Amino acid sequence: MNSVANFAQPVDAVAPIARDAFRNAMAKMGAAVNIITTDGPAGRAGFAATAVCSVTDSPATLLICLNRTASVFDAVIGNGVICVNVLASAHEDLSNLFGGKTSVDARFAAAEWRQGKSGTPVLCDALVSFECRISAEADIGTHRVLYCTVEEIHDGSDAEALIYFQRAYRRVGG
Repeated sequence: MNSVANFAQPVDAVAPIARDAFRNAMAKMGAAVNIITTDGPAGRAGFAATAVCSVTDSPATLLICLNRTASVFDAVIGNGVICVNVLASAHEDLSNLFGGKTSVDARFAAAEWRQGKSGTPVLCDALVSFECRISAEADIGTHRVLYCTVEEIHDGSDAEALIYFQRAYRRVGG
């Protein structure tokens, strides 16, 4: 795995955007809702995330942003493997569990999981799940950006997708 990079502000940087202005603007950017899971020597963990996107298809790579103060941080980094489970509209309650202060056991007890090839929990009825190995990392502000090489894809349900837009869940059908 590549070492963690820190990106400094340019010398001629403009005044920073106000945090609230940025958050309000980002609320207008709809995003898929995902549950990121991990398991291994550093423990089992999972969290809800919308900060996930494709980087490239060759090699297949996803980018995930994780707050360095999150309770799951050490497990994710320590295990070095994750599974991105893309949620269907029926998973709204599950997303709330994984996005809150619920115990790890209660989070995983609320759905059906199978163990992936990497050892990560794969949500049985996800729209699609991507098993990944963390291949590079960079610290930016409060977060660590994880570049994750996709090693396995589990194509699942064709149900409506769950997205987050204007601070609320929305459903999108195909």
